[in-house]
Amino acid sequence: MANPVNVSIEVLPLHQNPYPIVDKAIAVIQAAGVKYEVGPMETTMEGDLDELLAVVKQVHRACFVEGVEHVVTVVKIGESVHGTSIEGKVSKYR
Repeated sequence: MANPVNVSIEVLPLHQNPYPIVDKAIAVIQAAGVKYEVGPMETTMEGDLDELLAVVKQVHRACFVEGVEHVVTVVKIGESVHGTSIEGKVSKYR
């Protein structure tokens, strides 16, 4: 694998009760087997960019499978030529 990147994803299902749908989206990330950390506003994954972008697509589409008609997905990519990690960004705060 090339140097790891961080990809953060926030799904916003435009639905009367979005939380069960967000839970399903997080389950897709868990099933993907990538390193991840759930935060209060978004979930951050770590790994190969192409693999993580494929997970982003699966997560986004999973919301529609749950019957939602509109979903907004916000994605952030953090990358460094030397690699980047979740632990490297937050360890000093733990």
